[in-house]
Amino acid sequence: MSARELRYEGEERGERARQHEWLETDGLGGFASGTVSGLRTRRYHGLLVAATTPPTGRMMLVSGADVSVETPGGRWFLSTQRYAPDVTAGHGERYVESFALDPWPTWIFRLPDGTRVKHEILMRAGAPQVFLSWQLLAGSRAPRPAPDLAWTKLTVRPFFAVRDFHALGRQNPSFSFDHEIDGGHFRFRPYAPGPTIVASSSGAYRHQPHWYRGFVHDEERRRGLDFVEDLGSPGEWTFELGDGEAALVFTCQRAVRDPAIVPARDAVEAARTFERSRRAKLGGPLERAADQYLVARGGGRTIVAGYPWFGDWGRDTFIALRGLCLATGRVAEAVEVLSAWAGLVSQGMLPNFFPDGSSEPEFNSVDASLWYVVAVGETVRAAGASLGGDARRRLVAAVEAILTGYAKGTRHGIRGTEDGLLAAGVPGQQLTWMDARVDGREITPRIGKPVEIQALWLNALAVGAALGTPSAARWAERLDRGRESFARRFWDESNGRLHDVVDVGHRAGEIDGSLRPNQILAAGGLPLAMLSGDRARRVVEAVERALLTPLGLRSLAPDEPGYCPRYGGGVGERDGAYHQGTVWPWLMGPFVEAYVRVHGATAAVRQAARQRFIAPLLAHLGEAGLGHVSEVADAEAPHTPGGCPFQAWSLGELIRLERTVLAPSDATAPSPLPSSSPSPSLRL
Repeated sequence: MSARELRYEGEERGERARQHEWLETDGLGGFASGTVSGLRTRRYHGLLVAATTPPTGRMMLVSGADVSVETPGGRWFLSTQRYAPDVTAGHGERYVESFALDPWPTWIFRLPDGTRVKHEILMRAGAPQVFLSWQLLAGSRAPRPAPDLAWTKLTVRPFFAVRDFHALGRQNPSFSFDHEIDGGHFRFRPYAPGPTIVASSSGAYRHQPHWYRGFVHDEERRRGLDFVEDLGSPGEWTFELGDGEAALVFTCQRAVRDPAIVPARDAVEAARTFERSRRAKLGGPLERAADQYLVARGGGRTIVAGYPWFGDWGRDTFIALRGLCLATGRVAEAVEVLSAWAGLVSQGMLPNFFPDGSSEPEFNSVDASLWYVVAVGETVRAAGASLGGDARRRLVAAVEAILTGYAKGTRHGIRGTEDGLLAAGVPGQQLTWMDARVDGREITPRIGKPVEIQALWLNALAVGAALGTPSAARWAERLDRGRESFARRFWDESNGRLHDVVDVGHRAGEIDGSLRPNQILAAGGLPLAMLSGDRARRVVEAVERALLTPLGLRSLAPDEPGYCPRYGGGVGERDGAYHQGTVWPWLMGPFVEAYVRVHGATAAVRQAARQRFIAPLLAHLGEAGLGHVSEVADAEAPHTPGGCPFQAWSLGELIRLERTVLAPSDATAPSPLPSSSPSPSLRL
């Protein structure tokens, strides 16, 4: 059964349904998310998380609801709640018959008397709203003669949080249950400084304020974090399902330009019509999943690194963009994303992320800016003549500013060196993608000249030369010098692979030869390969032997000191294991590209690679974040997924492999890229 249509039967029903997570997004940074079981296991699970300053300022407004159905045969809950210390209430997960992800999350519940109820949750792009509906299905039958099922009552009692989506709330006297009624719509403002929740329904409301205390989030407990919260409920809505569909809409109202509030049934039907058409135009399941990461920022666009807790991180945005946008044909949106970031260059650096609640971005990455240049190069090539002069000049100027800043020297010890390579790093900063810290200590400091940073730097120089920036000749000369230095200084003949870092700690000649996956970016995953021939083949083989798993590459070989086989436990344990063996699915992109290159890139090689390497990732789409690829997985079998269940660069690299690297015909496959010529050969 596909990842997008799941049936739940027997004793495994509850456990499987708790492991499967669904996601709806609003294109603004807001979302709804939860488990198929209905049990909220994360602090981020909720019906309405709204971005009050898109895509940041996200607040958990409506966490969930108690939902019950009463028929002539009895009364049962469709919802499931977990309370401290370890009490499960409602048990609606027992009645989940099936779940479908397309065209939006849809449940079929079968109750003990034979009644079947269809429940849908969807969001509409561009609006901080969630649309909920319940419908009595025709053909519901009791197992024995029973009164007319036309009389079926649905009761929905929502739980309001109105908190920062990273936080947890407790009962407090500042929370207000008061509401205003406006044309049949209910406006709640639990906290005076906070947003207003507008509720529109096709049912009858009964005001009955109550605090529900001690909700437990099991995933937060497993992650060593606070896991108990209290939620306020202002009252409940009741609906007669025999009279037609029950509709309930929650809206975050922030300003006059927010969506108009219309009757609930009309709103739900309008949202269905709009979203059905919009999603159908996106393409297949992977394209529709990709769309969920593209969000508004100001007047432009950006990419959310992952749901439910990441924002738009620079590094993640530019890695993911090639798959989420370019490989899906959304070139104009790639230009829009890159243009939005172009004005943020500071001293040659782009910010790595924007903290929620802060207007000041953080410049703490050496590779984010280099990935940006690579993404610009591929976007300019994909756009061709359709790229307008103003847009091209804006992107070229950003590339020139980045290369100039890096060559001259900028924050955190980032600077070009005489050998044409790039040095980076100072104590107390973690600048590469291996960025975990525990108690202020860097787990993988990698100060000096990390291998993947050199591959990115040399690719960025090639892009600058090919784009014809004002310093194109300078970048071409530096590229030639850097490639010669890379080949001479990073090759480890005795082990048949590349060093991970040279000039460790900025000490000339000191080497870190740890077997990590970073070296694969010198052979695949970037337009210009640093290796070819026998050396490229030996690197691929070394990585394949020690680091390859079905879900991606290990971040450290099992026989290296400090290797961690599992990713789990509290914050310190997880951060300590993050890059010490933990598997990263996004790295499957550069690995498979390198593998195909060294094996000849024939149609037969691509087909074999698809079956061997891509099939497990496609199967994973039905394991955790449904329709998506997880952030990380355990280093050892069964490679249990972990971290963020919906990760942009993990999905982006899968799509890039599917749509370009492993395209089934020569007509759609990317043209071979040069790997050993002494001068820039990218044509943009």
